[in-house]
Amino acid sequence: MSPKVAVIAHKKKILGAGLDRLRVLVTEQDVGELLWYEVPKSKKAPKRVREALKAGAELVFVWGGDGMVQRCSDVMAGSGVPMAILPAGTANLFAHHLGIPIDLEEAVRIGFHGRHRKLDLGRLNGEHFAVMAGAGFEAEMIADADGGAKGRLGRLAYVSAAVRHVGGPLVPMTVKVDGVTWFEGKGSCLLLGNIGTITGGIQAFDDARPDDGWLEVGVSTAQGPIQWARVMGRMTAGRSEDSPFVRITRARKVTAEFGAPLMYELDGGDREPATRLKAKVIPGALTVCVPEEAA
Repeated sequence: MSPKVAVIAHKKKILGAGLDRLRVLVTEQDVGELLWYEVPKSKKAPKRVREALKAGAELVFVWGGDGMVQRCSDVMAGSGVPMAILPAGTANLFAHHLGIPIDLEEAVRIGFHGRHRKLDLGRLNGEHFAVMAGAGFEAEMIADADGGAKGRLGRLAYVSAAVRHVGGPLVPMTVKVDGVTWFEGKGSCLLLGNIGTITGGIQAFDDARPDDGWLEVGVSTAQGPIQWARVMGRMTAGRSEDSPFVRITRARKVTAEFGAPLMYELDGGDREPATRLKAKVIPGALTVCVPEEAA
């Protein structure tokens, strides 16, 4: 029997010849029924995903960037329904890590004929994330870039935003990994990673894998442009753990308490400031269509 297929599309995002071409490519396959949803922003996507799953969708195509994937993953976690990613965002970190190209025809082919791979998700304060979550410097940088510059400048918007926020204050924080206090002091940034690459293509966690049942955990104590330049230099060289301003470990559960409210983000989407974060890894939570040759 032909599968029931759903498309959840951020209509402001662009990939290849656009959504009209996507519809043609999907209907060229052996599709039993096509459920089509377009949303003006990623936060509108979860409702449509729920509708698609309730209607019996057996494959869900997600058109958008990492933020769109995060919103859809949050609903699809544990459902067993495969997600096919159509990378139409600015960074597309999750898709890039999985070997899904910025090529509409090939991404659709992978969705219908690729391998189904079960991947971990992180869950932070009740929401799932696929790439990375962060609080402090990184979250403020992302929120600043999302203020409109990202649409005009792409990845350069994050560089510009980073320059504006390197002088931010250090905040008292206590971070526990698997119930044990691991860091207690003043920090500028807390990162939780499911994959290793953060915004701008910088490798923050050298050994991260989205199917190992762990979350990578990092704290930076860098302050000011000179110290942050040193941190970014080590990250770019793939030696994050060698920086004197960075501590890295891994955990299944993480709790963090801050001396002042810090903005946090999930997969590039900023959230309201919080004084406490609670996170854990959800092994094998999301099934994703990946290329046959993907490791």
